[in-house]
Amino acid sequence: MNVAIVKYNAGNLYSVSHALKRLGVEPCITANPQTLLAADKVIFPGVGEAANTMRHLQQTGLDKLICSLRQPLLGICLGMQLLCKHSEEGDVDGLGIFDVNILRFQPRNHDDKVPHMGWNTLSHTQGELFKGFTDEEFVYFVHSYYAPICPDTAAQTDYILPFSAALQKDNFYATQFHPEKSGSVGERILRNFLAL
Repeated sequence: MNVAIVKYNAGNLYSVSHALKRLGVEPCITANPQTLLAADKVIFPGVGEAANTMRHLQQTGLDKLICSLRQPLLGICLGMQLLCKHSEEGDVDGLGIFDVNILRFQPRNHDDKVPHMGWNTLSHTQGELFKGFTDEEFVYFVHSYYAPICPDTAAQTDYILPFSAALQKDNFYATQFHPEKSGSVGERILRNFLAL
């Protein structure tokens, strides 16, 4: 299977690559348009800041390329947020695949820590990414911004308020959490994505 990881100015590319290698897949980390277009599956991960990253995607033409892909694509963390319409982080427009705006968590009391960091459960899971899941599956999060519940929500998590832990529309799949850091549960999600 030909799996490409989008190479751009964001962290976490190599931990995603290592997670795929553990599943027996040798991914290609690339920004080459032909390689991305020819891949069976594309992963768009990221740890970083939204405005700078969007600027880089626009300067390299990766913004239009990602939107044009027709094979299954998985956005992870910042990758998911950039697939949305707009982000409060840097007040920047995203790629607009998902018609939802990314908002900053607003603590309601002194126990509410931002960023949301650590393990939390998924609920209301639906779609092929979560085949065989129950409502008590734990995954790993690190984020200060979130996507509200919307028509494309494929899984929910509750931290300060209920939010979209995953989104799905057409061939675009996305998780706010890090499957590559979520142990056997994350491994199952990556296997389900590779099996699409």
